[in-house]
Amino acid sequence: MRQPQNRVTNPQRIGDLMEDAYVEDEIVQNVTDCPGCNEVCGHEILREKKVNTGSDFLVKCIECGKVHTVQFRTPKAVSIQFLLSEGANTVVNHIDLDEDELLTIGDIFEHAEASWEINRIENKKSEPKKSLVATEIGRINALRSDVVMVRLTLTEGEYSNSDSIFVERDTIFKSGSIFEHKGTRWRIRAIHTGAGRTMTGSVAAHDIRRIYLHEPPRVEEFIPRTPRERRQAWKEGKLGHNPNPIIPDAEKSGKAKQQRQGRRKKKERR
Repeated sequence: MRQPQNRVTNPQRIGDLMEDAYVEDEIVQNVTDCPGCNEVCGHEILREKKVNTGSDFLVKCIECGKVHTVQFRTPKAVSIQFLLSEGANTVVNHIDLDEDELLTIGDIFEHAEASWEINRIENKKSEPKKSLVATEIGRINALRSDVVMVRLTLTEGEYSNSDSIFVERDTIFKSGSIFEHKGTRWRIRAIHTGAGRTMTGSVAAHDIRRIYLHEPPRVEEFIPRTPRERRQAWKEGKLGHNPNPIIPDAEKSGKAKQQRQGRRKKKERR
């Protein structure tokens, strides 16, 4: 689960707990609030005392020399009910979180060797909220995020059917490209996202609401009518690859090419 910036766990030394800061390209360690300066400053550690699940640090501000105590405690764990949905399947799990952990819609976390994205947070009164601290949460809904469902509308002539596929969340679909579905080739005519429908560009699967597919135009079969057309078709690749184009029998035997009917003969000069 993504950690809030102000969270402190397993304190070992104040240098590991307090945030580092950069001032004029110089690293200032053990940064925390100073009651003398009324701002965040670097501190010198004077003493550390273990207390239950945390520590008390006696520190001295390097700016004003103020000596004060900084307390760090490991947050208690709270059990939160999660509804984890993967396609049409939903399971209920209870996951332990630190009591001061802040969760927000859109957060992604790892659980059961999978990634999940929070899409609904409810308080104790089952009211939806955009963000809550763990102790105020009643239930969380999350969707499988590494595999997403993409809805399809397949149009052939005047008839349309709906279907869906499961792909990795970062799979890219491009408008105008050819897409094969269940053994049939389709052309992606448009992609519908939360912002609207687009007929150009590429979109990642996790941003797609629906893909509109049309059957691509069929290529007319080329049938050569004469030996000459056949030879030319082989050369242009219309009939596949053939290193030895078919030669008409008349050319093989050395006979003169047949003239087209209706062509006038040239007059002999005398």
